[in-house]
Amino acid sequence: MFKQLTILFLFLSLLLQIQAQQFKISYTPEVFKGPFTGKVFLYLSKDNAEPRSGGVGIEFFPCMSIDVVNIKPGAAVIVDDKASSFPVKLSEIERGEYYVQAVWDRNMGGRAIAESPGNMFSRSEKVLLTKDFSKVYTLVSNEAVPEPIFKETKFVKELKASSTLLGSFHHKAMTVDAAVILPEEYYKEPQRSFPVMFIVSGYGGDYHFYSGDSVIRSRAIDSFPCITVYLDGNCSLGHSVYANSDNNGPWGDALVKEFIPQLEKKFRCNGARFLRGHSSGGWTVLYLQSHYPTVFAACWASSPDPVDFRDYQKVNLYENENLIYDKKGKLRMVATVAGSIPWASSKQAYQAERVIYRGEQMHSFDAVFSARGADGNPERICDPFTGVMDQKVFEHWKNYDLTLYLRTNWDKLKKDLDGKIRVTVGEQDNFLLNGAVHLLDKEMKALNANMTFEYFPGDHFTVSTPEYREKGLHFISERYKEWQSKNLKGF
Repeated sequence: MFKQLTILFLFLSLLLQIQAQQFKISYTPEVFKGPFTGKVFLYLSKDNAEPRSGGVGIEFFPCMSIDVVNIKPGAAVIVDDKASSFPVKLSEIERGEYYVQAVWDRNMGGRAIAESPGNMFSRSEKVLLTKDFSKVYTLVSNEAVPEPIFKETKFVKELKASSTLLGSFHHKAMTVDAAVILPEEYYKEPQRSFPVMFIVSGYGGDYHFYSGDSVIRSRAIDSFPCITVYLDGNCSLGHSVYANSDNNGPWGDALVKEFIPQLEKKFRCNGARFLRGHSSGGWTVLYLQSHYPTVFAACWASSPDPVDFRDYQKVNLYENENLIYDKKGKLRMVATVAGSIPWASSKQAYQAERVIYRGEQMHSFDAVFSARGADGNPERICDPFTGVMDQKVFEHWKNYDLTLYLRTNWDKLKKDLDGKIRVTVGEQDNFLLNGAVHLLDKEMKALNANMTFEYFPGDHFTVSTPEYREKGLHFISERYKEWQSKNLKGF
C-alpha cells in the first residue's frame, strides 16, 4: 500500500510539473542582435502598472529569475516553478489579475536592473492567473532601456572623467560621472575661482536629475558662492559610496586621483573642497573625509548608513547576531515608520534580493564591505532564509566599520581631521541609523576628538528642516573661513 501511494505521489508530482504554469519570454532582434547570456527576470504586481519599477525589499511583489545561455532573438525561454522566486514559486502566488513584465539583464553598468541602459524589457501586460496550471503566457521584449543623455545648460554641466584605475579593475572603459552646477558669479566674475561643495546622493539618486536644468541651483556655502558637484555613486552592484572595495573597485582613489584633477582643470576651482551627503551619501562623505583627510576641508554627514557595526540597523555583528530574527524570534526591520512601526523586514529584503541579484540595498552593502567570492560575486553576509551571518565574511566587513577605523587610527588622523567632521541624524530614523551614530559619538568623545554630533527630532526624510540645513551649512561656512585664512590662492 505504501509503495502504491509513493508511486501515485510521484506520478501526481510529475503531472504537476508537466502542467506547471509558464511564461514564455523572448526578445526581438531590433532591441538586441544577440545572442544573450545572463539572467532573465519576471516582475508581477497587482497594483503597479509598471511592475519592474517596484522598490525591491521595500515593496512586496512577486518576482522570478532564471539563468540562460546563448539565447538568440526570437527564441523563447521559460519561467516556471523551477525559477528562483520570491516570495514563493509561480504556481503558489495568490491567484488573480497581475501586471507582468520581463527584463533581460545585460549588466552593462547601470544600477537598477529594470533601468540599466541596454537591458531589454517587455511592455506591461495584464494577465489573469487562475488554477489552470496548463496555461502558458507569452511575453515579447521589444524595448530597450536607452542610454541617458545629459542636456547641459549655462549653469549645469556634465563631467564624465575617464578613470584608468576603474578601467583596469573592470577591464573596460570607465568614467566617474557627475553634474557640475555653477553659481551665477561664475560668469559675472570671470577671474574669480570658487570653492567646491561635493554633494553625494543617497541610494537611488541620479545626477541626471539636473539634466536640462536652467534654474540657478548652485548651493552657496552660507554666503559664499561655490561650485556644486552632484555625485550619485551608482554602479552595477548598487551605490559605490566612493569606497575602495574588492567588488566595485577603487572608487575612492578614482574620485580623488582622477575625477578631482579633471574637475579642477576644467573649472575655476580654488582648492577648497567640502563634502556633504545624506543616507548612503552621509556614509560616503564620512568615509572620504576620514580616508583622505588632507584632500577635503570638512564634511557634513547627515543620517549616514551604519557607521558602527555594533549597531547595524539594531544588529550587533560583533556578537554574531542573526540578521533576520532577533533573540525572541521576531522579524527584524530594515525600514520603519518613525523608527518604531514596522514597514519592511530584513527577511523580505534579503529574500527578494536573492532573486534580484544585484544593484539593490542589502547586496549593495555586500558589494562594498565583502570580499569577492570564488564565483566572482560579493560574499554574502548572511543566509537569506535563516538570517545566520557568516563570521568569516564579517572579518572583511570590519575594514569598513568607520568607528573602528577612526578609533584605531585617531592618533595619526587627529592633526588632519580635528574639527572637520559634523554628523547629524534624526532620532526617529526610518532605517534605524541613529543608534550607530550615538556609538560613534561616544567613542570620539572618549578620545577627546573635536567632532560635532547633533541629534534632531524627525525621521530619515522629515529631519531636513530649514534649521537643520542652516546649521549644517553654517558649520561648512566656518570651516571655509578657516581654510581661507590658511590658503590665499584665489583671494
